[in-house]
Amino acid sequence: MASSRLSWQLFQSRPVIASVVAVASVGAYYGARSIIIPTGYAESTDGPKVFGGFGFTTLRVQDVKQVNHNTKRLVFEFPDKNATSGLTLTSALLTISWPKGSWVPVPRPYTPISDLDQQGSLELMVKHYPNGKASTHLHSLVPGDTLTFATALKGFAWTPNKFSQVHLIAGGAGITPIYQLIQGILNNPNEKTKINLVFGVNTEQDLLLREELEHYKQRFPDRFNYIYTVSHPAEKDSALPKGYINEELLRDVMKGSNENSHVFVCGPPGMEDSLVGTRRAEGILSRLGFQKDQIYKF
Repeated sequence: MASSRLSWQLFQSRPVIASVVAVASVGAYYGARSIIIPTGYAESTDGPKVFGGFGFTTLRVQDVKQVNHNTKRLVFEFPDKNATSGLTLTSALLTISWPKGSWVPVPRPYTPISDLDQQGSLELMVKHYPNGKASTHLHSLVPGDTLTFATALKGFAWTPNKFSQVHLIAGGAGITPIYQLIQGILNNPNEKTKINLVFGVNTEQDLLLREELEHYKQRFPDRFNYIYTVSHPAEKDSALPKGYINEELLRDVMKGSNENSHVFVCGPPGMEDSLVGTRRAEGILSRLGFQKDQIYKF
Protein backbone atom coordinates (compact mmCIF):
# COMPACT_ATOMS: atom_id res chain seq x y z
CA MET A 1 0.00 0.00 0.00
CA ALA A 2 2.81 2.40 0.91
CA SER A 3 4.54 1.60 -2.37
CA SER A 4 1.38 2.26 -4.37
CA ARG A 5 0.80 5.57 -2.56
CA LEU A 6 4.39 6.66 -3.27
CA SER A 7 4.05 5.78 -6.96
CA TRP A 8 0.83 7.81 -7.20
CA GLN A 9 2.45 10.78 -5.49
CA LEU A 10 5.39 10.60 -7.91
CA PHE A 11 3.04 10.36 -10.86
CA GLN A 12 1.16 13.42 -9.69
CA SER A 13 4.41 15.33 -9.26
CA ARG A 14 5.84 14.61 -12.72
CA PRO A 15 4.95 18.08 -14.08
CA VAL A 16 6.54 19.65 -11.01
CA ILE A 17 9.66 17.53 -11.43
CA ALA A 18 9.82 18.48 -15.10
CA SER A 19 9.53 22.17 -14.25
CA VAL A 20 12.27 22.07 -11.62
CA VAL A 21 14.64 19.98 -13.72
CA ALA A 22 14.06 22.03 -16.88
CA VAL A 23 14.66 25.39 -15.22
CA ALA A 24 17.68 24.14 -13.30
CA SER A 25 19.09 22.55 -16.44
CA VAL A 26 19.09 25.83 -18.33
CA GLY A 27 21.67 27.25 -15.96
CA ALA A 28 23.64 24.03 -15.66
CA TYR A 29 23.70 23.24 -19.36
CA TYR A 30 24.38 26.78 -20.53
CA GLY A 31 26.53 28.07 -17.72
CA ALA A 32 29.52 28.53 -20.01
CA ARG A 33 27.57 29.91 -22.96
CA SER A 34 26.15 33.32 -23.82
CA ILE A 35 22.50 32.40 -23.54
CA ILE A 36 19.72 34.82 -22.70
CA ILE A 37 16.22 33.73 -21.73
CA PRO A 38 13.92 36.62 -22.57
CA THR A 39 10.27 37.12 -21.76
CA GLY A 40 9.33 37.21 -25.43
CA TYR A 41 10.86 36.76 -28.87
CA ALA A 42 8.32 38.01 -31.36
CA GLU A 43 9.81 40.43 -33.88
CA SER A 44 6.30 41.60 -34.75
CA THR A 45 3.01 41.55 -32.89
CA ASP A 46 0.99 40.35 -35.90
CA GLY A 47 -0.62 36.95 -35.44
CA PRO A 48 -0.41 34.38 -32.64
CA LYS A 49 3.02 33.25 -31.37
CA VAL A 50 3.69 29.79 -29.96
CA PHE A 51 6.77 30.57 -27.86
CA GLY A 52 7.00 33.68 -25.74
CA GLY A 53 9.18 33.04 -22.68
CA PHE A 54 9.03 30.65 -19.74
CA GLY A 55 6.44 27.91 -19.79
CA PHE A 56 5.72 24.51 -21.31
CA THR A 57 4.36 23.91 -24.78
CA THR A 58 3.47 20.46 -26.08
CA LEU A 59 3.39 19.95 -29.83
CA ARG A 60 2.27 16.99 -31.90
CA VAL A 61 4.56 15.32 -34.43
CA GLN A 62 3.21 15.91 -37.93
CA ASP A 63 5.88 14.23 -40.05
CA VAL A 64 9.17 12.32 -39.70
CA LYS A 65 11.76 11.90 -42.44
CA GLN A 66 14.93 9.81 -42.33
CA VAL A 67 17.84 11.88 -43.68
CA ASN A 68 20.73 9.45 -43.36
CA HIS A 69 21.88 6.59 -41.14
CA ASN A 70 21.67 8.62 -37.92
CA THR A 71 19.66 11.78 -38.60
CA LYS A 72 15.96 12.54 -38.85
CA ARG A 73 13.88 15.61 -39.63
CA LEU A 74 10.82 16.02 -37.41
CA VAL A 75 7.98 18.43 -38.16
CA PHE A 76 5.83 19.60 -35.21
CA GLU A 77 2.45 21.18 -35.87
CA PHE A 78 1.16 24.24 -34.02
CA PRO A 79 -2.34 24.15 -32.49
CA ASP A 80 -3.20 27.19 -34.61
CA LYS A 81 -2.31 26.78 -38.29
CA ASN A 82 -1.91 30.56 -38.58
CA ALA A 83 0.55 30.80 -35.68
CA THR A 84 4.30 31.35 -36.03
CA SER A 85 7.03 30.31 -33.62
CA GLY A 86 7.62 33.77 -32.18
CA LEU A 87 11.37 33.11 -32.14
CA THR A 88 14.01 35.52 -33.33
CA LEU A 89 17.22 34.75 -35.20
CA THR A 90 19.74 32.48 -33.39
CA SER A 91 17.04 31.11 -31.08
CA ALA A 92 16.94 27.49 -29.93
CA LEU A 93 14.32 25.51 -28.04
CA LEU A 94 14.83 23.48 -24.89
CA THR A 95 13.08 20.14 -25.39
CA ILE A 96 12.00 17.87 -22.56
CA SER A 97 12.27 14.16 -23.32
CA TRP A 98 10.95 11.56 -20.90
CA PRO A 99 12.55 8.20 -21.78
CA LYS A 100 10.46 5.14 -20.98
CA GLY A 101 10.91 3.87 -17.45
CA SER A 102 12.50 7.09 -16.22
CA TRP A 103 11.09 9.49 -13.62
CA VAL A 104 13.62 12.15 -14.55
CA PRO A 105 13.15 14.21 -17.73
CA VAL A 106 16.06 14.91 -20.07
CA PRO A 107 16.32 18.53 -21.30
CA ARG A 108 18.27 19.19 -24.51
CA PRO A 109 18.46 22.22 -26.84
CA TYR A 110 17.64 21.95 -30.53
CA THR A 111 17.69 24.65 -33.16
CA PRO A 112 14.74 24.84 -35.56
CA ILE A 113 15.77 24.59 -39.22
CA SER A 114 12.44 25.86 -40.56
CA ASP A 115 11.89 29.54 -41.27
CA LEU A 116 11.08 31.17 -37.94
CA ASP A 117 8.20 33.05 -39.58
CA GLN A 118 6.71 29.87 -41.03
CA GLN A 119 3.07 29.41 -40.13
CA GLY A 120 1.58 26.26 -38.65
CA SER A 121 4.67 24.22 -37.82
CA LEU A 122 8.37 24.07 -37.06
CA GLU A 123 11.03 21.54 -37.99
CA LEU A 124 13.95 20.06 -36.07
CA MET A 125 16.87 18.06 -37.40
CA VAL A 126 18.05 15.53 -34.84
CA LYS A 127 21.19 13.41 -34.93
CA HIS A 128 20.96 10.14 -32.99
CA TYR A 129 23.80 9.36 -30.59
CA PRO A 130 24.09 5.71 -29.40
CA ASN A 131 24.02 6.68 -25.73
CA GLY A 132 21.98 9.84 -26.13
CA LYS A 133 18.83 9.66 -24.03
CA ALA A 134 17.19 12.68 -25.64
CA SER A 135 18.14 11.86 -29.24
CA THR A 136 17.07 8.22 -28.77
CA HIS A 137 13.69 9.40 -27.50
CA LEU A 138 13.23 11.89 -30.34
CA HIS A 139 14.17 9.25 -32.92
CA SER A 140 11.47 6.98 -31.49
CA LEU A 141 8.72 9.53 -32.19
CA VAL A 142 6.22 8.90 -34.96
CA PRO A 143 3.42 11.09 -36.36
CA GLY A 144 0.79 11.59 -33.67
CA ASP A 145 3.26 11.49 -30.77
CA THR A 146 3.99 14.64 -28.77
CA LEU A 147 7.04 16.44 -27.44
CA THR A 148 7.23 19.07 -24.71
CA PHE A 149 9.21 22.26 -25.20
CA ALA A 150 10.20 23.98 -21.96
CA THR A 151 11.41 27.39 -23.03
CA ALA A 152 13.04 29.38 -25.79
CA LEU A 153 16.76 30.13 -25.65
CA LYS A 154 18.34 33.09 -27.39
CA GLY A 155 21.96 33.16 -28.46
CA PHE A 156 23.70 35.96 -30.37
CA ALA A 157 21.78 39.24 -30.64
CA TRP A 158 21.83 39.60 -34.42
CA THR A 159 21.58 43.09 -35.93
CA PRO A 160 21.07 43.31 -39.72
CA ASN A 161 24.05 44.76 -41.63
CA LYS A 162 26.16 45.16 -38.49
CA PHE A 163 28.95 43.18 -40.20
CA SER A 164 30.12 43.45 -43.77
CA GLN A 165 30.75 39.71 -43.82
CA VAL A 166 30.48 36.70 -41.53
CA HIS A 167 32.42 33.44 -41.54
CA LEU A 168 30.36 30.46 -40.42
CA ILE A 169 32.18 27.29 -39.37
CA ALA A 170 30.13 24.14 -38.78
CA GLY A 171 31.05 20.59 -37.89
CA GLY A 172 28.56 17.75 -38.35
CA ALA A 173 25.20 18.37 -36.67
CA GLY A 174 26.50 21.81 -35.65
CA ILE A 175 25.16 22.99 -38.99
CA THR A 176 21.67 23.60 -37.55
CA PRO A 177 22.24 26.96 -35.76
CA ILE A 178 24.57 27.98 -38.57
CA TYR A 179 21.87 27.21 -41.13
CA GLN A 180 19.29 29.17 -39.15
CA LEU A 181 21.60 32.18 -39.33
CA ILE A 182 22.11 31.71 -43.08
CA GLN A 183 18.33 31.56 -43.57
CA GLY A 184 17.70 34.66 -41.49
CA ILE A 185 20.33 36.73 -43.27
CA LEU A 186 19.57 35.72 -46.85
CA ASN A 187 15.78 35.75 -46.47
CA ASN A 188 15.86 39.34 -45.24
CA PRO A 189 15.55 41.64 -48.30
CA ASN A 190 17.19 44.47 -46.35
CA GLU A 191 20.35 42.52 -45.54
CA LYS A 192 23.60 43.00 -47.45
CA THR A 193 25.88 40.87 -45.24
CA LYS A 194 28.12 38.44 -47.13
CA ILE A 195 28.51 34.86 -45.87
CA ASN A 196 31.36 32.37 -46.10
CA LEU A 197 30.49 28.89 -44.83
CA VAL A 198 32.99 26.14 -44.01
CA PHE A 199 31.23 22.83 -43.31
CA GLY A 200 33.28 19.85 -42.14
CA VAL A 201 31.88 16.31 -41.86
CA ASN A 202 33.04 12.72 -41.51
CA THR A 203 31.42 11.33 -44.67
CA GLU A 204 29.50 12.75 -47.61
CA GLN A 205 26.28 11.38 -46.10
CA ASP A 206 26.78 13.75 -43.18
CA LEU A 207 26.44 16.85 -45.37
CA LEU A 208 23.10 17.78 -43.85
CA LEU A 209 20.96 20.44 -45.53
CA ARG A 210 23.17 20.22 -48.61
CA GLU A 211 20.30 20.77 -51.03
CA GLU A 212 19.10 23.84 -49.13
CA LEU A 213 22.61 25.32 -48.98
CA GLU A 214 23.18 24.86 -52.69
CA HIS A 215 19.81 26.48 -53.37
CA TYR A 216 20.92 29.58 -51.47
CA LYS A 217 24.17 29.60 -53.44
CA GLN A 218 22.17 29.70 -56.67
CA ARG A 219 19.98 32.52 -55.39
CA PHE A 220 22.79 34.61 -53.88
CA PRO A 221 25.99 33.83 -55.83
CA ASP A 222 27.61 37.16 -54.88
CA ARG A 223 26.80 36.97 -51.16
CA PHE A 224 26.97 33.31 -50.18
CA ASN A 225 29.90 30.94 -50.61
CA TYR A 226 30.51 27.56 -49.05
CA ILE A 227 33.28 24.99 -48.78
CA TYR A 228 32.69 21.37 -47.78
CA THR A 229 35.46 19.23 -46.39
CA VAL A 230 35.11 15.49 -45.71
CA SER A 231 37.50 13.73 -43.36
CA HIS A 232 36.60 10.16 -44.37
CA PRO A 233 35.05 10.12 -47.85
CA ALA A 234 33.41 6.81 -48.68
CA GLU A 235 34.27 7.04 -52.36
CA LYS A 236 37.90 7.29 -53.47
CA ASP A 237 36.97 9.41 -56.49
CA SER A 238 34.85 11.87 -54.51
CA ALA A 239 35.09 15.40 -55.90
CA LEU A 240 34.75 16.92 -52.43
CA PRO A 241 37.84 18.21 -50.64
CA LYS A 242 39.28 15.71 -48.18
CA GLY A 243 40.48 16.63 -44.72
CA TYR A 244 39.61 18.52 -41.57
CA ILE A 245 38.89 22.16 -40.88
CA ASN A 246 42.42 23.41 -40.22
CA GLU A 247 44.42 26.61 -40.19
CA GLU A 248 45.59 26.28 -43.78
CA LEU A 249 42.03 25.96 -45.07
CA LEU A 250 40.68 28.83 -42.99
CA ARG A 251 43.58 31.12 -43.83
CA ASP A 252 42.63 30.88 -47.50
CA VAL A 253 38.88 31.26 -46.86
CA MET A 254 39.20 34.20 -44.50
CA LYS A 255 41.72 36.29 -46.36
CA GLY A 256 40.55 39.86 -46.66
CA SER A 257 38.78 39.83 -43.30
CA ASN A 258 38.80 43.02 -41.26
CA GLU A 259 37.49 44.46 -38.00
CA ASN A 260 33.98 44.44 -39.48
CA SER A 261 34.04 40.65 -39.92
CA HIS A 262 32.61 38.16 -37.45
CA VAL A 263 33.01 34.41 -36.97
CA PHE A 264 30.35 31.96 -35.75
CA VAL A 265 31.34 28.44 -34.72
CA CYS A 266 29.33 25.32 -33.91
CA GLY A 267 30.51 21.73 -33.85
CA PRO A 268 32.04 18.99 -31.72
CA PRO A 269 33.93 20.18 -28.62
CA GLY A 270 37.32 19.22 -30.06
CA MET A 271 36.73 21.25 -33.20
CA GLU A 272 35.48 24.25 -31.24
CA ASP A 273 38.50 24.15 -28.90
CA SER A 274 40.94 24.03 -31.80
CA LEU A 275 39.27 27.03 -33.42
CA VAL A 276 38.41 29.20 -30.42
CA GLY A 277 41.17 28.02 -28.08
CA THR A 278 41.25 26.99 -24.45
CA ARG A 279 42.81 28.37 -21.27
CA ARG A 280 45.97 26.47 -22.10
CA ALA A 281 46.19 26.86 -25.85
CA GLU A 282 45.64 29.57 -28.43
CA GLY A 283 43.02 28.86 -31.08
CA ILE A 284 43.36 28.91 -34.84
CA LEU A 285 41.10 31.95 -35.18
CA SER A 286 43.27 33.96 -32.84
CA ARG A 287 46.34 33.10 -34.93
CA LEU A 288 44.45 34.29 -37.99
CA GLY A 289 44.02 37.71 -36.36
CA PHE A 290 40.50 37.53 -34.94
CA GLN A 291 39.86 39.10 -31.54
CA LYS A 292 37.69 37.43 -28.90
CA ASP A 293 34.84 39.86 -29.49
CA GLN A 294 34.81 38.85 -33.18
CA ILE A 295 34.09 35.19 -32.38
CA TYR A 296 30.84 33.62 -31.22
CA LYS A 297 30.49 29.97 -30.25
CA PHE A 298 26.95 28.56 -30.30
